[in-house]
Amino acid sequence: MKTPWWQSAVIYQIYPRSFQDSNHDGIGDIQGIISHLDYLKKLGIDAIWLSPVYASPNDDNGYDISDYENIMSEFGTMADMNALIAAAQERNIRIIMDLVLNHTSDEHAWFMESRKSLDNPYRDFYIWRNSTNNTVPNSLQSTFGGSAWTFDPQTNQYYLHLFSQKQPDLNWENYSVRQKIYKMIKFWINKGVGGFRLDVIDLIGKIPDDEITDNGPKLHDYLQEMNQATFANHDLMTVGETWGATPEIAKLYTNPDRHELSMVFQFEHISLDQEDGKDKWFYTPLDISKLKSVMTKWQTNLNRDDGWNSLFWNNHDLPRIVSRWGDDSKYRIISAKMLAILLHMMKGTPYIYQGEEIGLTNTPVNNIAALRDIESLNYYHSALKNGLSVDTVLNQINHKGRDNARRPMPWRNSTNGGFTDGSPWIDLNEKYPEINVAAALHDPNNVFYTYQKLITLRHNNPIVIYGDFDLVETAEEVFAYYRHYEGITWLIVTNFSGQPQLFTSNDHIEKVLITNYESPTSLRQLYLKPYEAFVVQITHK
Repeated sequence: MKTPWWQSAVIYQIYPRSFQDSNHDGIGDIQGIISHLDYLKKLGIDAIWLSPVYASPNDDNGYDISDYENIMSEFGTMADMNALIAAAQERNIRIIMDLVLNHTSDEHAWFMESRKSLDNPYRDFYIWRNSTNNTVPNSLQSTFGGSAWTFDPQTNQYYLHLFSQKQPDLNWENYSVRQKIYKMIKFWINKGVGGFRLDVIDLIGKIPDDEITDNGPKLHDYLQEMNQATFANHDLMTVGETWGATPEIAKLYTNPDRHELSMVFQFEHISLDQEDGKDKWFYTPLDISKLKSVMTKWQTNLNRDDGWNSLFWNNHDLPRIVSRWGDDSKYRIISAKMLAILLHMMKGTPYIYQGEEIGLTNTPVNNIAALRDIESLNYYHSALKNGLSVDTVLNQINHKGRDNARRPMPWRNSTNGGFTDGSPWIDLNEKYPEINVAAALHDPNNVFYTYQKLITLRHNNPIVIYGDFDLVETAEEVFAYYRHYEGITWLIVTNFSGQPQLFTSNDHIEKVLITNYESPTSLRQLYLKPYEAFVVQITHK
């Protein structure tokens, strides 16, 4: 079987608003990204997943698109975008565009037409319904809080929005909608992009009248039609955001014979610190045994011939992993390396979120004025109405809020971390004098060089891409596994705690491949140091 390039690739996600400002307005932009491509080349990544840069009024930081074929003026122009694609290609880096196909902005030309009258040609591009008993059509709720239906007095009907009321849902049952979308996708393919990340793609098959949102009955029909009309016969990578996916559902998306997507993002592992029966804001300590179980399930159930994994700890919607499941104070660098080693030696395509490679931490706030994220702001107000205290709600947001990931990238120990010489759109993490790219590159023991070495190991060793996964039975706080391929066996051992842990094995170490402490010499009666991690090639005894 021919190896698709994305199976051995490592993807780096850029949140453009927070990467680098080049024109002094406090907002990251496309020219800013171009200025740091050599840094990403040094890291060793193969592709950049670019969060949305399309024209947008920015109700949801660009995930509310008003024109798919234009660039947000804050980020630059289409000429800048063309220059980014070309400059990245010169460095053998592909650009993965972030496509939002479930909804548009209410300022998109299609919606502005749609709301004008009941018989407008664009009316059926969106989902409109009459009231039920003088109230909303049904009980569907918005992810951002409140009803998913908003009344529009222009035509006395409600429109559906599974997110902000400024993000009306497209009606994928309409053939014309689908054809317009496919034409737009081909516009970007012709520009030379390397693929697409498909935002909340599991929602496009919704049946709102039956209150079915994700994994609707026509979802895979739409994806196969889209693949045939756009991705087929192009060397592209596609990854779908699918919150409700199980391994069996993931195979429907990613089995090569089905011609849908390259891979999906599933979130089962990343939801393990959420209280049962409650939303994401109610967190609980991570049960490491559950993490091992979930990761093992995905590693062993998706194989190269029937599907493909994506591997990630962080993205623009998630808190920083070193603060979430590591130790962001005493063992920040060591635990960040442990988390990297654990994930990057698994089977699948790894994703690095900007700042993860230097061990960037969460940024707690003590006042709502420091927040910018619509989801956090909406939750703050609704939670206070429901009786929670300000301290409780801010604590929840400091643990799980999206602004943790969206603060500007710290490049050096200078004003605003070198991100801008203007006024940044959101404050930087206050640790930027210590945690920044220049400091990381200057220190050979920094997290950056662990990521760089992990990427090199993946590129140079087929066992990382294709090897079988086999969990090792250990104490709960120790997460260890084997990778086996063509007579070679690697053992990956991690201590997922700040306390020493005993690990015992009769395996013989042939070669130490990477470690975050000194190299182990024997695996018998080995006391792992806090957050210790290593990869060794072994022979069984």
